[in-house]
Parts: sequence; C-alpha cells; structure tokens
Amino acid sequence: MMRILKPRNARSKRALDNRASKVVENTKKALTVRGSTCSVLVQNAMTDIASYKQPDVKKFQKKNEIHPFEDASSLEFFSQKNDASLIIFGSHSKKRPNTLTWLRTFNYQALDMFELKILNHKAISEFKKLTINIGMKPMISFVGPIFDSHPHFQMVKSMFLDFFRGEQISMLDLAGLQYIISVTASGDGNISVYSGDTSGLPSINFRVYKIKTYKSKKQEKVPRVELEEIGPRFDFQLGRVREADPDMMKQAMKIPKELQPKAKKNVETDLLGDKVATIHVGKQDLMKLQTRKMKGLKKRGKDEFAGEGNGDNEFEDVIVSDEEQPKKRKRHIK
Repeated sequence: MMRILKPRNARSKRALDNRASKVVENTKKALTVRGSTCSVLVQNAMTDIASYKQPDVKKFQKKNEIHPFEDASSLEFFSQKNDASLIIFGSHSKKRPNTLTWLRTFNYQALDMFELKILNHKAISEFKKLTINIGMKPMISFVGPIFDSHPHFQMVKSMFLDFFRGEQISMLDLAGLQYIISVTASGDGNISVYSGDTSGLPSINFRVYKIKTYKSKKQEKVPRVELEEIGPRFDFQLGRVREADPDMMKQAMKIPKELQPKAKKNVETDLLGDKVATIHVGKQDLMKLQTRKMKGLKKRGKDEFAGEGNGDNEFEDVIVSDEEQPKKRKRHIK
C-alpha cells in the first residue's frame, strides 16, 4: 500500500501544499553536492556557478560517497528532502579529474545526467568586480549549430536553460537585463562523426558578460551597448552521458490542459509568429463570370450545334459565277 502523509498542523500542511503538483510550477531549486574527493578547483567552480542561481540554490558542505552513474538513489533522496530538481555533483579522481555531474530529476527520480570535465577555469574573484543584483534573469546565447543537431549537446542546452532561467515571468523591464551568458561550441553536429565516444566532441566554452550601456555619439535614442567579461570562465569537455527514458521524458514534457492554447479554426501561426487565416468561399459559377463580349465566347444554343455537320464535309467550297455576283450601283452626280 502507498503511504499517504497527513499534515499534523498548519505548518506541515503549507509545506505539503507547496510541494504538490501545480499548473504553474515553482521556480526550480538547485543543490551543489560534494563527492568523497573534491578538489579546490571543483569547489570554487560550484560556488561561482551557484552565485548566478541565488536565491534558489543550496550548497552542501559535507562529503558524500556517491557515484551518480552507478547509483543515484542518494541524490534522489536529497532532491526529495530539499524539494530540488537540479543537482550539480562535484568530484575529482585520477580517471576523471575535476568533473561536474549535472543531474535533473522528475518526480524526485533521476531523469537525465551528463559529466563536464573542467579544462580551464578562471574564478569571478580574478575579474574586475562588477556587482549584479540577486535574482536577475540573464540572457543566454548558444553559439554553434551543434546545439541544435547533436543529441548530447541538445541535452546540455536544455540543462543550462533550466538551471539559469530563474522565475517564469510574463513581463520584463529592460533595466533588469544586466548580464548575458554565452555558451559556444564548434563543430557541425554530424552524428555520423560524433557517435559513441564523446572524446571526439568539441569543447564547450562558458562565458559571462556584463551589459553596459552608454550614450550614443550620434545622439540617437538607441544607446551604445558594450560587453565586459565578469566571470566565471570555463572550458568544459563533455564526458559520460545518460539520456532520459522516453516515457519519463514524455510525462515531464506534458503540458496541463489549463495552459494549452485553445485551438482556433482556420487560424495558424507561421515561423515568424504572424497569424495566418484561411477564408472559405462558396462555389463560384464560372458561367456568370463577366468577360469581354466576343463572338467566340457567346453562348450558343443546342440547335446551332445540331445543325452543324460532321466529318470531312463539314466545310464545303462554294463557287460563285461572275453573273451571279451583285452589281455595283452607280452614283449619278447632278
């Protein structure tokens, strides 16, 4: 039998209601978990990444003997205990040095995960200090066709968007756009070339820039925009990947009926977002169509068609003698 938790007081009732399924879900929370062996480089990397997830992130300080690709039950327990669906697990070993494992859960069960090996890292403290308000939504740019063609890079793109997008809002003030996250990868994403072994895949460059606006010299209304790198700076190499189960992914991507757009008859939206409508007109009688009044287009009766001959004798030669030709009348001048 399935165990059903009943709230004992108003506080526990509010907590259960907050975790219950909703039409519009809460902002996804994240956890940073340390492995049994975690280098200083990995700890600083998780701290820098978590700084852009504030205040919806919780950092674990204790070490945990966990191997996510062998057994993710401990991370699933942490996910349920803290109501978090995004986890970054940091580890360091001789075989896989300086590795970040990004894991995503659905219904507190591991959905998909992948490893990113840190090739290069420059911390935020090494850049010029530029403050950014907590909770600001970033702009995210993915450069490279491989993010739309290769399945592993599509997973990386989806994970980054889930992690950094923050709270879902309907309106946004332009003054709130303070920084941009740029993720770049070279390569064309040809699966026949990048199949199986991930060592041949291109590296992933992660950069963060501060958006600075200045008054335009030409006195235009549009300001001049410049970017200044504020860190952190990462160069990642994709490692092991575990894709999501198709049935579980289908459930995770399901949209509630309340949020599904109501279908309108004969109205569609094209790729540019413009509405295209289809107009249905009745059957048109072409016999009543107004055309030029030509003899060849004049309507003819059935008798005219019946009187015409068929075969080779349809047209006959008629010879008229000179005597039968009409004489011209002479005009007398008085």
